[in-house]
Amino acid sequence: MTLLEVNNLKKSFGELVAVDDLSFHVDAGEVLGLLGPNGAGKSTTMMMLAGLLPPDSGTIRLNGQVLDIDNRESRRVLGVVPQDLAIYPELTGRENLEFFGRLYGIRGQELADRVDDALERVGLKGRQADISGDYSGGMKRRLNFAVALLHRPQLLILDEPTVGVDPQSRSHLMDCIRDVNRSGVAVIYASHYMEEVQAICDRVAIVDRGKMLVCDRLQTLLDRMESDLCLQVAHLPVGLTERLKGVAEIRPASGAGSIIVVSHDQHADEVTLARSLSSILNLLDEFDVDMHSVETHPPNLERLFLELTGNSLRD
Repeated sequence: MTLLEVNNLKKSFGELVAVDDLSFHVDAGEVLGLLGPNGAGKSTTMMMLAGLLPPDSGTIRLNGQVLDIDNRESRRVLGVVPQDLAIYPELTGRENLEFFGRLYGIRGQELADRVDDALERVGLKGRQADISGDYSGGMKRRLNFAVALLHRPQLLILDEPTVGVDPQSRSHLMDCIRDVNRSGVAVIYASHYMEEVQAICDRVAIVDRGKMLVCDRLQTLLDRMESDLCLQVAHLPVGLTERLKGVAEIRPASGAGSIIVVSHDQHADEVTLARSLSSILNLLDEFDVDMHSVETHPPNLERLFLELTGNSLRD
């Protein structure tokens, strides 16, 4: 069942088109990864989904209804974890959660129970009475996440929830996200950490310059890519380089030497792959070139991302 439906979303800031005709959906209970280079429009999109920024055009529907952030029921559907911390540093961890819980109309024993549950989930039960401004960066991130759980939303919007945290807090947050998702909560997960997205997301959307490049199940996207067979060699004579053109790609290796990359259909049979490798090994023997290592690099999300968005730096 479709929980969130986004159609032809657009947003500009003066001459800058931040989001350009973006369309996608999120089904109940799934995790959608939202990826893009710096300036791709991810944060602007997340702000519009959270009701914090009005779109210039297009529609956002939650449970079939146009998003109205002034409507209490719309707000109850959404749980938002912004990239910038949204907690009060002068309050304790528990006081922060009690304050935000009251904003959602939660009172009495129900509020106490939900605060206890949220603190338990994020591993802050033992530090609930400490001033949150004294928390470590990872603890503040976990408290930020706990705030979004209090009203038991159907959809969590997470914008870089693990940025700048220690490995232990990152691991705990990832476990929390999996646990919440297993309870039926859908998640939109924006991150620059490819390994996190690949680990927890059912589908992946990659945007660049405000436009949607791909949106599909992660495994479907990876199945369309080629695998790389990488041979590191001591050196590459000019004549050998010319002979390899058309059958392999040459990349500089870290340190001395070069990498010969043979891209092939990851579903190709072993005989075809063996023939390609045999031809290259014969050429290496012919030119008396030593080979240091052979590695197979299967497709991964980082390679897919770079193929679609390019390698240029985005400052």
